[in-house]
Amino acid sequence: MNLRRDVFQALADPTRRAILLLVAAQSMTAGAIAANFDTARPTVSKHLQILTECELLKQVQAGREIHYHINANKMKEVADFIEPFRQMWDDRFNKLEDIMLQYKPKK
Repeated sequence: MNLRRDVFQALADPTRRAILLLVAAQSMTAGAIAANFDTARPTVSKHLQILTECELLKQVQAGREIHYHINANKMKEVADFIEPFRQMWDDRFNKLEDIMLQYKPKK
């Protein structure tokens, strides 16, 4: 059965976000990634599978090892989707700050 994974569901998991942070610094094997967590290796492998299915990670075969790399294009696609929301909230907080400064108590 071929499930289509949602990128935002993948990003919702703190372990998967931690894996992305690790792999963003340098490519790593599954064993090297698993060594950073206090969970069973099959659990980390499942997280890697989900991140790969969502195209957030890419696998590169190097001899007998598979190295995981961050997929910068997919990460940029996610960031581009989120950017308008970030700008909207920045604008709202800046307006709120301006209003709060107007009502600052006078000494």
